[in-house]
Amino acid sequence: MKRVIPVLVLSVAGLIPVWRYEPSIGTTTSSTTTTEAVSTPTPTATSSSPSSSGSSSTPSASSKKVVQGTAINTDKGTVQVQVTFESDKISSVSMLQQPDHPQTTAAVPVLIEETLKAQSSKIDTVSGATITSDAYVQSLQAAIDAKGA
Repeated sequence: MKRVIPVLVLSVAGLIPVWRYEPSIGTTTSSTTTTEAVSTPTPTATSSSPSSSGSSSTPSASSKKVVQGTAINTDKGTVQVQVTFESDKISSVSMLQQPDHPQTTAAVPVLIEETLKAQSSKIDTVSGATITSDAYVQSLQAAIDAKGA
């Protein structure tokens, strides 16, 4: 009988965080709607060549190519990346669309850093942001594939 009161108190104390939990549903930081993202499933590519024609390097060696990955819809929101290539190297990655979620906000810099190190889409997912990480890799791979096309 002496154990009943502490068991009940601890049980209620353990359930309070569960009752107060509010999951994020469908909020994104992008300015486009989800229907627009779904209507553009194919990646697009743009390229820019150097403006100075008197350069001693070849245009293909110094040209930049910016490619957008496919918009991937997840339970947390839409994920889409934009990759800048210099020659055959990934020089920068930016997020065009990402979920407005704390784990995603923390995971994006890690994912971008890993991408720049690996120079491919073969990177590890970020713990706590697995859904966003998987969508990031899919969009990144679509951009890499579109660059080769």
